[in-house]
Amino acid sequence: MKALDLKHIFHTELDAIYGKAEVESFFFLATEHYLNVSRIQLALEPGFTFSKTETDTFFKTLEDLKQQKPIQYILGETEFFGLTFKVNENVLIPRPETEELVSLIIANSKNKKTNPKTTTVLDIGTGSGSIAVSLAKFMPSAKVCALDVSDKALDVAKANAELNQVDINFLEVDILDDSTWNLELKNLKFDIIVSNPPYVRHLEKQEMKPNVLDNEPHLALFVENENPLIFYKTITSFAADNLKEQGQLYFEINQYLGEETKQLLVDANFHNIELKKDLNGNDRMLKGTRS
Repeated sequence: MKALDLKHIFHTELDAIYGKAEVESFFFLATEHYLNVSRIQLALEPGFTFSKTETDTFFKTLEDLKQQKPIQYILGETEFFGLTFKVNENVLIPRPETEELVSLIIANSKNKKTNPKTTTVLDIGTGSGSIAVSLAKFMPSAKVCALDVSDKALDVAKANAELNQVDINFLEVDILDDSTWNLELKNLKFDIIVSNPPYVRHLEKQEMKPNVLDNEPHLALFVENENPLIFYKTITSFAADNLKEQGQLYFEINQYLGEETKQLLVDANFHNIELKKDLNGNDRMLKGTRS
């Protein structure tokens, strides 16, 4: 089947669900992933033809997309901060907002006058490892540790560290249960602690698209309406004890709870506290320095 004909079928079946631009993106992501054929190559070769096996693969992808399965899970990978990451149903798909958090950490690290060889980083709730791997890649002299409560998520994170050729110390730890903190972690002091913990309240579910609700792990997404800052409270307390003097704490946060989350850092005597907006104008990043 000709690529143009197959692309037309994608648009016919999917435009009403996703919109024309996103369907176009899906199709070309699939051609690059499955066939290593770029969008430019297809434009230059309008008669480009897929074999029957290749066509069958695309029809399977089409059916998954009709069920609103995320394209990243279908392909088994995504791009984050210019790097390739493996993803599956055990980890969240990394978001552009989190790229902004990583960029902020790297920029601030470059501005600090400390010896980069001494920089130690802890990523709490690492998921796919997107934050930890990116920091290890672009802060190559830093020592990075990452933890998660899910052993299946850690399997994905370890694969991503290997894929991107970085060395990270991974730990299976429930940050809400201090009995799972091993002595090594409790005795370590960090220059940077970062976390993008679960922060979506159940009452906010109606704002989310079905492809997220029906596919991504709820363990990594949701918190109870009555205690939405449970992870932030615990991690702020942990950071107050485990950051070095002048060490920095970074959070990705719920846009509706920016001031409430900021107050946690104020109450814990952090200083130089900054609540930052993402590119969409939403409160999304929080930074504080340990006294």
